[in-house]
Amino acid sequence: MTTHLQPDDQLDLRGTPCPLNFVRTKLRLERMTPGALLEVWLDPGEPIEQVPDSLRMEGYGIEQIEDRSEFFALKVRRPAATPSE
Repeated sequence: MTTHLQPDDQLDLRGTPCPLNFVRTKLRLERMTPGALLEVWLDPGEPIEQVPDSLRMEGYGIEQIEDRSEFFALKVRRPAATPSE
């Protein structure tokens, strides 16, 4: 059963190379309200392999990764509180 998560915002980064796609995702998340959900469209290969892991290391929650055939839809949530290091 697939749960449909309605994103608060969407970011299309197809064709954007690493690590620029991670940087743009992180900047967008930082501008969103705490607890908000962002859907990011990423290319197969290095982007979908690297970006989710990098976001997890930064304290963001990966809610869903959906294979949409030609690209991946990554749903990532900004934490309700800023992670303290």
